[in-house]
Amino acid sequence: MKGLLFTYLGTAGGAAVGLFNPWYALLVYISFALIKPEAMWPWAVQPGRYSLMIAASMLVGWCFTRKADFQFGKSFSVFGLLLAYLGWAAFGAVFPPDQELAWDFVDRLAKIVIPMLIGLTCITSTQRLKELAWTIVGSQGYVAYEMNSYYFGGYNILKEAGIGGVDNNSAAIALVTGLGIAFFLGLSSEKLWQKGLAFLFAALMGHAVLFSFSRGGMLGIIVTGLVTLIIVPKRPKTLALLFAGVIVATALAGEEVRERFSSSFVKKGGEREESAQSRVDLWSHCWDVMRQSPMMGCGPNHWPLVAPRYGWPLGKEAHSLWMQTGAELGFPGLALYLGFYVWCCLRLYLLTWKSSFSADPYAKTVAMMALSGLCGFIVSAQFVSIETLEIPYYTALLGCGALKLATPRREAVSAFDFQEEFTLPISSSRPRGPTPVPL
Repeated sequence: MKGLLFTYLGTAGGAAVGLFNPWYALLVYISFALIKPEAMWPWAVQPGRYSLMIAASMLVGWCFTRKADFQFGKSFSVFGLLLAYLGWAAFGAVFPPDQELAWDFVDRLAKIVIPMLIGLTCITSTQRLKELAWTIVGSQGYVAYEMNSYYFGGYNILKEAGIGGVDNNSAAIALVTGLGIAFFLGLSSEKLWQKGLAFLFAALMGHAVLFSFSRGGMLGIIVTGLVTLIIVPKRPKTLALLFAGVIVATALAGEEVRERFSSSFVKKGGEREESAQSRVDLWSHCWDVMRQSPMMGCGPNHWPLVAPRYGWPLGKEAHSLWMQTGAELGFPGLALYLGFYVWCCLRLYLLTWKSSFSADPYAKTVAMMALSGLCGFIVSAQFVSIETLEIPYYTALLGCGALKLATPRREAVSAFDFQEEFTLPISSSRPRGPTPVPL
């Protein structure tokens, strides 16, 4: 019942408000993308075009309300790489043999990038950054809550069947990305209940990664923790909270979890564990495809069709987002896609420096949120192939919004404002002279 109410009310509300304020329709669209109502509650929510209705309303409202702000500032070069990646994917879809499969990839990617463009033009204040951060954390936190509910109920649905239409590895990567945002959101929130809610979501996400038994997710948590330690303000309370989280996570990681993680690196009898070795073999075969077709690759969504040439079954994924991207879109596609995330992280890291100038002080806090989440994602994504996982894109949107607001803005000043700003005050004790003329 709750799934049905969430889906119908969200669709109706998002479609209605999108005509007048596309920003709030975007937030509903993002929430649907992260929770995936049809996959989360398949017994209650019938398949339908819920997100499409919200997106159509959002696009109409964005075109006709004329409230878009295209002054991207420091985020211009970052978002430009993503647009170039979308263009390269569309160009690469012209040549592969299976056109339907290739254009399906471009279609799914466009459904993420176009809303991101709308969102970036709508980010004009700190308040909207907070709303976006809470939408991401709240949506991903709810998914983590469902995972924990099943786990404590006696069934580890995440490990056995996946949840929300994705397997345990993909879900773990999404949780790792949201974990960094939740932690910094808890630190920066002013109200006590907001701090408690954000830290609760962070704890649920971290615990779900552990019982997912995803080695990529576990490595992502470690990377997120290290990045957080580097960029977090070095205050006693903050460091104590961070180390308390490390201790709790270590305690919750049982012997089975530790053995699963160590099997990624330790060889027994001179050989890797079978699953780990298969990933290495897949990556080497993707590298071979990249060498044979360095510019265009084998085509979007086409690695699963090429895999049988190397002895893998038809439909086999590469278990590495970066290697599969290179195999399907060549070195230029890999450079644009990976460059989008890496360049975003570098710009955000510079913004977190104390000496860096920011037109909006809160933008530095948001930069820390996005940076910790994206670093965990970049590392974790080496172990799973899921090109259109939504949360890293919207985390990058959060980072781009911070870069945009951190840029000093040049706005036109009216003659009246100019005169009011530069006219010297006139003391009442002196004779009034002529009105000063603006320079």
